[in-house]
Amino acid sequence: MTARIIDGKAIAAELRAKVASEVRRLRAAHDLEPGLAVVLVGENPASGVYVRSKGKQTVEAGMKSFDHRLPEQVSESELLALVDKLNTDPAVHGILVQLPLPKQVDSQKVLSAIDPRKDVDGFHPVNAGRLATGLPALTPCTPLGCVMLAKTVHASLEGLEAVIVGRSNIVGKPLIQLLLNENATVTVAHSKTRDLPAVCRRADVLFAAVGRPEMVRGDWVKPGATVIDVGINRVPTGDGKGRIVGDVAFAEAAEVAGAITPAPGGVGPMTIACLLVNTVRAACAIHGLPKPAV
Repeated sequence: MTARIIDGKAIAAELRAKVASEVRRLRAAHDLEPGLAVVLVGENPASGVYVRSKGKQTVEAGMKSFDHRLPEQVSESELLALVDKLNTDPAVHGILVQLPLPKQVDSQKVLSAIDPRKDVDGFHPVNAGRLATGLPALTPCTPLGCVMLAKTVHASLEGLEAVIVGRSNIVGKPLIQLLLNENATVTVAHSKTRDLPAVCRRADVLFAAVGRPEMVRGDWVKPGATVIDVGINRVPTGDGKGRIVGDVAFAEAAEVAGAITPAPGGVGPMTIACLLVNTVRAACAIHGLPKPAV
């Protein structure tokens, strides 16, 4: 293996430490304690683990954590009523409704009901529109973390050719705008792209966010390129437990790339760290304070 491993755990820990420092400053200077409310519907095991991790890291950063658990059978009107209550709660500066939601609930309707100022996931149409037009916005956490990781390798992304494999509303589309804001040249590839390996080989920075285990092979990677693997996929193993792999065939790509994120331990930790960043930014904006130093 020749590639430098981009340690998302360590980089996220540094970012969380900066958030905690900013929270202490806000409390001392403005008597402001940012608060994050997380809503979990049902008993999805993966979502449950993720929500517990979010709550733990929120408290460790010195912020208030509000945990709302609702049954799988909850009605759409009940969930919307909770969102409305959180919108008007002055102690809550960030609201996150954990996806996926059960089939009786219109996810887009719920996400659109969140006050855009408290939309720390960055999924509200207002924030998506502001991001797309270059206005200040709360940005989806995973693409924000992806750009931060890329910038630990490249001091500037200006002029670099960036290829994104995947065009989801959660990662691919917001990542386009974030990279354009960094003055990168951006190509978005997807299932209908002709000669996808050749498109990927053009990339100075390759972002894999397609949700297919180890789809991006080593010979898809330009020698020396930076590879940011967003994928988290569980694949079966002989012992029945399964293992986690990314969207990139790590061992192959690491022989070619200049730098690469592991999966797990790359993008994942940055997603939660950026959620804390967004909560602090939202708290400052809501209270009319300058943008924090994170």
